[in-house]
Amino acid sequence: MIELNPIIHSQLRLSILSILMSVEEADFMYIKQKTDATMGNLSVQITKLEEAGYIETEKTFQGKRPRTVCRMTETGKSAFIEYVDTLREYIAPAISKIEKTSDNPSGNDLCPELGLLP
Repeated sequence: MIELNPIIHSQLRLSILSILMSVEEADFMYIKQKTDATMGNLSVQITKLEEAGYIETEKTFQGKRPRTVCRMTETGKSAFIEYVDTLREYIAPAISKIEKTSDNPSGNDLCPELGLLP
C-alpha cells in the first residue's frame, strides 16, 4: 500500500488544502477562522505548503493592513487528489465492514453519505 503524503497528512495542512480545494482562493484570516489555528502555526504551515509547491501566496495591502491570499497550484491539486485516493484505499476495508455489520444502526451505506468510495 502507498504511504500517505507526509506533507499533506498534518492535520492543519490537510485542513488548509481542503479549504483551498473548495474555493478559488482564500485569504489568511479566512483560513485562520476556518481552522481555528494560531497565526504563527498557520503561517508556518502555509510556508511549508508553499515550499512544497502545493500552494502559492500573494501578499498585498488592503489599506494599511497586510493581506495574504492563498491559492492551490496544479501540483497541489494533484497531490491532494492522490492523497484522498490513497486514504480511500486505506479505509475501504473498514467502510465495507461497517456497512455489513449491525454497528451501522442507520443501515445506510456510508459510501454515498461520505462520498468516500464510488
